[in-house]
Amino acid sequence: MLEMLLSPKKAKRAPLSMFLIGIFYASLSILIVNWIFSQDAVLSKYSGILVVTFTVMFSMPFMYYMIKNEEETDLKYTGFFRILKEHGRALMALMWLFLGFVVAFSFWYIALSSTSSFSAQIETYCLINRPANFADCVEQYKLEGNSKTTGFLTAKERTIMIFANNIYVLIFTIVFSLIFGAGAIFILAWNASVIAAAIGIFSKSSLVQLPLGLLRYMIHGFPEIAAYFVGALAGGIVSVAVIRHDTKTEKFWDILQDALNLVIIAVTILFVSALIEVFITPILF
Repeated sequence: MLEMLLSPKKAKRAPLSMFLIGIFYASLSILIVNWIFSQDAVLSKYSGILVVTFTVMFSMPFMYYMIKNEEETDLKYTGFFRILKEHGRALMALMWLFLGFVVAFSFWYIALSSTSSFSAQIETYCLINRPANFADCVEQYKLEGNSKTTGFLTAKERTIMIFANNIYVLIFTIVFSLIFGAGAIFILAWNASVIAAAIGIFSKSSLVQLPLGLLRYMIHGFPEIAAYFVGALAGGIVSVAVIRHDTKTEKFWDILQDALNLVIIAVTILFVSALIEVFITPILF
């Protein structure tokens, strides 16, 4: 039933509607995990993963049909700029879906006054932002939920660490899109939940500060997720070529060149977003 709420074709024509779908799917996942699994002695320890899992499950039918439609587009057109233009609407729809996830996750992180549903996300946040004091960071935010400004790395070191982590995620996204195109939704949901945890920490568990927290992390978060989707598109193009047995034709080399151009664009966007996160965001906030 949920997969019938909005078709991929309608989403491409009205991508803003994906924002509401993202809020609905993420909120439903949070409520299910908190109402059903929070009392389980074992599964409650993995609430952060379960939230992402349910979000992925709800979104998978839509993603499958979206990827299928985009694969058909790949077969109709050739040329890097033409392909990028044809996929632009689909990428925009996915970006709105991502923003819906972030808003919903951030809201429930604060509204529930509990970090149990974001335990894995908090650990990821601490690993990126306070690796030298990881254990204390995890304990602080899981128990207190308040924020302290601390710095253990130089700007150069932080840039390298953030960029390296983003490249790792990009590689993971490309591999997922090669093996299973719709699997890229996991990257979407996971990164949305991690950013939401960071927003909750920055907002000091106050809904009043939530818009400011969203603005702070979306400045570099939006380009990052756009880069991941561009990488997923590159993997999807190659995947279609392999499925159609075009590997022995001249067209396959053109497809590989288009995919490589997309990957280069994605890497460039990730590097710029890392610079924004380290040098520009702290100045504004």
